[in-house]
Amino acid sequence: MKNIILSARGLCKSFAHNGGQIHILSHVDLDLYEGDFTVIMGASGSGKSTLLYALSGMDPASAGEILYAGKNLVNIKEDALCLLRHTDFGFIFQQIHLVSNLSLFENVAVPGYLNKKHSATNVRKRAEELLSKVNLSDVKTHLPFQVSGGEAQRCAIARAIINNPKLLFADEPTGALNRKNTLEVLDLLTRLNREGQSILTVTHDIRVALRATRLLYLSDGKIIGELSLSPYTPEQEKNRETQINSWLTSMEW
Repeated sequence: MKNIILSARGLCKSFAHNGGQIHILSHVDLDLYEGDFTVIMGASGSGKSTLLYALSGMDPASAGEILYAGKNLVNIKEDALCLLRHTDFGFIFQQIHLVSNLSLFENVAVPGYLNKKHSATNVRKRAEELLSKVNLSDVKTHLPFQVSGGEAQRCAIARAIINNPKLLFADEPTGALNRKNTLEVLDLLTRLNREGQSILTVTHDIRVALRATRLLYLSDGKIIGELSLSPYTPEQEKNRETQINSWLTSMEW
């Protein structure tokens, strides 16, 4: 039986607007499991990104609980949340957010230095290993504007995992990429998951959904469907796509 990494119970998110409340998330219950590649799908405006940011502690929930390592993230102080995001969580964004005046190597290494759990020598060694893992060793001294979008996103993934996060969060990680770069990034995420990295991503892209071991469907701020899948292999991609499309149709996607 899989271990639970993070749980949400009765999670709500709302905003004040024109004297009333707009409800984005409505009493979401969710368990995330170790080793899963979990993908959340849903129509635009369904609350996918809001849910991801709430679960990661980057955007405070309005009500409910987010349970991680014996703590309720809804209640802990911001400095403790900030530390948790440095040590236990990794983040990948659609807008890649590399620091423009730092080299790719420096972009990857800086979060490791900030962690302060490892020596500078060990951080540099791990950064070198990760850049090799994502096939960027040849361009590690380049600035972000000197590389392709796919290379920049692979650098961002290396940066996200330098501190060996327990859970990797990704918000539309292929949304700004062309087809070739999308496939390169998805191959990398799939490989990381096979090596044991737990991943939670939100997307509207069926190509991302194909790599999932677990699909969740969000509608009007509620999880209304779930589909479990075997680990991805290219050989069964067509059958897998048919299965996922049938499921999405049943969700009225």
